[in-house]
Amino acid sequence: MSDRGAPFAPPFCPNERCRFHTDTTPSWHWVRAGFFERQGTPHRIQRFRCAHCGRCFSTQTFRTDYWLKGSPLLSETFHALSHCCGFRQLARKHGCSPQTVMGLAERLGRHCQLFHERLRRQAERAEALCLDGFRTFEGSQYAPSEFQLVVGQDSHFLYGFTHSELRRSGTMTPRQRRRRAEVERTYGRPDPRSVEREVARVLGIVTEGRRRSVLNSDENPDYVRALARLPLAVEHHTISSRAARTSRNPLFAINLADLVTRHSCANHKRETIAFSKRVAGSLGRMWVLLVWRNYVKWFSERRRGGTPAMRAGACAQRFSVRQVLAERLFPGRIPLPEGWAEHYWGQVPTRRIAKTRLHALKYAV
Repeated sequence: MSDRGAPFAPPFCPNERCRFHTDTTPSWHWVRAGFFERQGTPHRIQRFRCAHCGRCFSTQTFRTDYWLKGSPLLSETFHALSHCCGFRQLARKHGCSPQTVMGLAERLGRHCQLFHERLRRQAERAEALCLDGFRTFEGSQYAPSEFQLVVGQDSHFLYGFTHSELRRSGTMTPRQRRRRAEVERTYGRPDPRSVEREVARVLGIVTEGRRRSVLNSDENPDYVRALARLPLAVEHHTISSRAARTSRNPLFAINLADLVTRHSCANHKRETIAFSKRVAGSLGRMWVLLVWRNYVKWFSERRRGGTPAMRAGACAQRFSVRQVLAERLFPGRIPLPEGWAEHYWGQVPTRRIAKTRLHALKYAV
């Protein structure tokens, strides 16, 4: 997309209200509309105009660093989010504000969500699935939550996840119980059926189009009630949480996914100060980890063996971070399931924050 070499031809109209945003037939006409100069490289940018809707755009419109003024931190932030680095650590390294890094992380989360959805449906392997809840918290340990992860038993491909609010449980001192009651009076008590609802939602997304599926999980009774909501037949196997967590355990793929998540994400470390403050931020970082785990990281660091996405049939090659960020993805061209669209547009609220900050930008989506 530079001003050198073969002239760039826009593949579609970036205006989501234009019929040629999704219609890429040769009948779409566009015209060149001059250039504009900028300080970054390339310095001279070609402009275009859609002959159908009149929207003006440029070569930069199709880049992942659109509206970032050529920020070189995008790929660096991707690596940092999957290599156990906090926002302030990365900001100190590059001499920028932690808010800048947080904004880049949210943009990467949205991009990775579209990247995964574009390739996920190509997975052809009808393998058994593993389901488990990954326990964490946002803002405070009095606001625990759980990611409902679905992983392929053989490929270790992370098909997707949803998010559930939980009530703090376990052993608590009298003071902690009083504090929990005070928090629940102020912000409300989480829905006790949240896990059941979100498990049914993520399984409905992952098993769409299947008539039958095999599922391995622990003995959580919420999973049984969630399966009753699904329209397909599920062969459900439960494994005790006390079983040895070796490679022979049917839940080995999900146990390994939990281990890699704890190891790779600073916000999910035990007793960390880098925990996510907002649910939307935690969701964005998890989407980045999903893409890194599925498409960038080898299945085995010693034996390689492709990536989980290659083993599941979702793609034929391993992606580098540069390839993942090679082009800007548009939500109007990659429709998301309802549950995941809420993640993209920032519609999952944080109970302790009165006003949820939605993603409502007109152009830099």
